[in-house]
Amino acid sequence: MVTVVDVFLSCYEAMQRGDLIHRRNRRDKEFHFQDWVGHRITETGFPWEVTKRNKYPDYIMTNHPEGYEVKGLETPGRQLDFDCNSQLATGMHEGRSVYYVFGRYPKKPDADRFPVLDLVICHGDFLNAHHDYIHKNDSFRDFGSYGDILVRDRKMYVAPTPYALADGLTSNCTLIAPEEEVLDGVDRLRQVGRLTRTDADRIATKYSFDFRDNTLCTELADNPTAGTTRNFAAYREVGDSAGDVVMKPARRLPRQLPLDETTDELSNP
Repeated sequence: MVTVVDVFLSCYEAMQRGDLIHRRNRRDKEFHFQDWVGHRITETGFPWEVTKRNKYPDYIMTNHPEGYEVKGLETPGRQLDFDCNSQLATGMHEGRSVYYVFGRYPKKPDADRFPVLDLVICHGDFLNAHHDYIHKNDSFRDFGSYGDILVRDRKMYVAPTPYALADGLTSNCTLIAPEEEVLDGVDRLRQVGRLTRTDADRIATKYSFDFRDNTLCTELADNPTAGTTRNFAAYREVGDSAGDVVMKPARRLPRQLPLDETTDELSNP
């Protein structure tokens, strides 16, 4: 049994009845939407583990091999990609299927309670389907004039959001799941799209940084799963009359995004 349909419908119903995000104070820039999603999971009746902040994924289901990672997106603002702080986006982690919950909300609300404008729950494989990579930070010394400065190699990953990959998501509530996955309660949904992603021919397998001229170099290798197509189904609540969801034309993302990038609108090419 999987929980994602119940979690999705709990979010949809909360949006329909106008349940608002509650920002506890003006410094709460990260956890208010996460808390909103937590309330929706609790409403399903499925128990989840109470863990420390910044645990991955954010919500780990107690009796089901699933977890939910929550990503809030301010609008207007950065919409097309998101930072994965020290954990590569993927659909499987420590034996659990991982679903990502993306929600857009006003960037500068007039009060500390404000609505969820639209929401996407997508399986992590829609963002990256490789499960065998193990994240590890490392460090070395011998840097600086005296050779006693430590350099930490702390990787951060930047992945596309569903809003960058598909059209038909804005102003709606959408679930994206692997097409072959059997979903409990799927009769309460209607399919509104078939989305296909194809594995790249070559992928980065190594990188190096030259301190002398501040250059970052990557090495590419043949992708062992090159050409593999992965199909996903887009769903909405059965009574939701919103239109179809379709893949956007494939495009190359910039090699490097500015670290302080905060304003990429959904209309960007």
